[in-house]
Amino acid sequence: MTALSTEHLSALAQQSVELPSWAFGNSGTRFRVFATPGTPRDPFEKIADAAQVHAYTRLAPVVALHIPWDRVESYDALRRHAEDLGVTLGTVNSNTFQDEDYKFGALAHHDARIRRKAIDHHLECIDIMDETGSRDLKIWLAEGSNYPGQNDMRDRQDRLQDSLQQIYARLGDEQRLVLEYKFFEPAFYHTDVPDWGTSYAQVSALGEKAMVCLDTGHHAPGTNIEFIVMQLLRLGKLGSFDFNSRFYADDDLIVGAADPFQLFRILAEVIRGGGLNNPDVAFMLDQCHNIEDKIPGQIRSVLNVQEMTARALLIDREALTAAQDANDVLAANAVVMDAFYTDVRPQLAAWREERGLAADPMAAYLASGYQQRIAEERVGGVQAGWGA
Repeated sequence: MTALSTEHLSALAQQSVELPSWAFGNSGTRFRVFATPGTPRDPFEKIADAAQVHAYTRLAPVVALHIPWDRVESYDALRRHAEDLGVTLGTVNSNTFQDEDYKFGALAHHDARIRRKAIDHHLECIDIMDETGSRDLKIWLAEGSNYPGQNDMRDRQDRLQDSLQQIYARLGDEQRLVLEYKFFEPAFYHTDVPDWGTSYAQVSALGEKAMVCLDTGHHAPGTNIEFIVMQLLRLGKLGSFDFNSRFYADDDLIVGAADPFQLFRILAEVIRGGGLNNPDVAFMLDQCHNIEDKIPGQIRSVLNVQEMTARALLIDREALTAAQDANDVLAANAVVMDAFYTDVRPQLAAWREERGLAADPMAAYLASGYQQRIAEERVGGVQAGWGA
């Protein structure tokens, strides 16, 4: 078995995966969101649960916020709470998809009043970033149309660019805007930012502080996502990932659950393109845990990213290049497949123990009693979830 080298382990020790605060609330399918005992009732409890993931994996030191879901009276207090628990606050995510005014659009709406409201919401998010020390403002837009003729698609692109320009102008020197894309839903005829090319076109017109966010669940079936990763890294515009899994649509399942080989291929291109442990490329999860417990779901997720990163690091680049140069198709493919099929789990378990962690972080968390304790203590109040 090919073993992970000291250099590989050093790269893995630097790896960081940002956790989404909303993954710790009640969320899930469009049909029913199931409540679970111990679900956080406010952002402070979400941060406490996220800190458990980092404590057992040492992989998740940053927690992303979602506004207005994570509004608090004092963001400085929330920041200090996070730091006391060993984590920091990261990306601030805007929300222009749950207000009644945004039924027909937000940043691309033809009504100037609604556009102004959506822009101001993003300016509020930047104000929050100033308080939390966050670098990135992430924007996903549920905008588009359902029927031919419903809207003028070109006008919407122009209005979107104008709105983004106003938001971009408010960014601080060290802050960034990352624009996410999604090829459908809730708009089914056309979506204003449906693909990486549209996102790239929009952010390129803004400037160097605007980047593309790639959500691994936001593509049509059969899309070669690793090609997009390669291209955005090549262009210097891959700002962040939202890691999750999909079987059919935007399922927001545990990353690596649907297609571990796809995750491996994506991470292979990340490594090839210089994106691993690159501060300009943020790894983040965007997942919902509707039927499984939230903290174990996040632990499994970050461990999946770590494992597939380890396998991707094992690709023999010298042998691969030689096979490629010789047009030896099967030999080149075999180099990649040998790395993918290598079971790195025993070595990762031993490595964790060397670093003072449990060999099996999931088992250690489950044995800690934390899940039972929060189920007993968090009684009363309103559990956090979509919209709260």
